[in-house]
Amino acid sequence: MNEFEKNVQSKRNDAVDSGVGFIVSFGFFATLFIIATVVKVVGS
Repeated sequence: MNEFEKNVQSKRNDAVDSGVGFIVSFGFFATLFIIATVVKVVGS
């Protein structure tokens, strides 16, 4: 075992972190889509 396997920084579940990352990125792109749709509707 190397020293990084013995001295773990974070013991949280990786699935939780990946889920949070997915939700944050999805929310960002959904916000961009909503803003673009609003601009398109107002501009027409």
